[in-house]
Amino acid sequence: MTQQPFPSQDELIICFAHVAYPMATSFAARATGIQHVQAWTPTELQAKIGAAHVLVVSGFWRNALLDLAPKLRFIQAIGAGVDQFDQAAFRQRSIRLASARGVNKNAVSEHAMAHILAFARHIHTGRDHQHQRHWRGMISDLTIREDELGGKTLLIVGLGAIGTRLAKLAKAFDMHVIGTKRDPATGGTTVDEVYTADRLLDLLPRADYVALTCPLTPATTGLIDATALAAMKSGAYLINMARGRVVDEPALIAALQNGSIAGAGLDCTWEEPLPPDSPLWAMENVLLTPHTAGETRRYEENVLDILLENLARLWRGEGELYNGVV
Repeated sequence: MTQQPFPSQDELIICFAHVAYPMATSFAARATGIQHVQAWTPTELQAKIGAAHVLVVSGFWRNALLDLAPKLRFIQAIGAGVDQFDQAAFRQRSIRLASARGVNKNAVSEHAMAHILAFARHIHTGRDHQHQRHWRGMISDLTIREDELGGKTLLIVGLGAIGTRLAKLAKAFDMHVIGTKRDPATGGTTVDEVYTADRLLDLLPRADYVALTCPLTPATTGLIDATALAAMKSGAYLINMARGRVVDEPALIAALQNGSIAGAGLDCTWEEPLPPDSPLWAMENVLLTPHTAGETRRYEENVLDILLENLARLWRGEGELYNGVV
């Protein structure tokens, strides 16, 4: 397909599409002079996408929208994940794509640390007992009593921006941190040990906490399966801040039910919202949050920073985008 010049600032129309984020309001406050609209529902997006040159979207995206978007030239994803986008179709239609990778690294890493602390200090059960008006007595069993994080081992699967910051937070609690990364040489100095992902089964038995901060790819789909769960310590916790399908959910439920692992902190599940009949809802050793790890009051502004940087690059005719994917 012949590449057309990217629309000028005066011609450009941006469509922001999100169920909750007032992206257009935040963008208007920057007084760029660029035309923009907001779609609050998938139906609104279908009606407005035809006029848009740029789309800022995440959960509303469906690849069938491409047929309704003849002017579309660039998609700025609102989230870090881009598995919902048909990248081959984008290339065929000369549509550029960039992710918001790193935009919520502080929020997600802090959320992961909150789950770890909740399990170590029994914060989750404390809230349950509060609702029951139950004042729990002290625990004599050392295998289930509250604990300290110092000296415990955290295995971070996916040492990107989020995983690296999580490692920094964990080190502040005197934890021993192991990370996996495609190129261990780029693992930095925050972690104590770095290995390639193919060493996962060797590393799992060493960890007291296993935090997933990797992207969802064909290689990571079902990465934590029955074999991986069996390799974990019986007293270990799984913390999933990645995507639900990185974990074999039926295998996880079985491991939680039979005590193969101590518990799981899940910000994402196979199906979202989590179905009402899922056993995960009622498990005392599970801490669920509704895919909110990346939520922060600065989210809109952080995404807009990336968007404006990429628009500037497109207007300059540069080939490389910030967090560029296509």
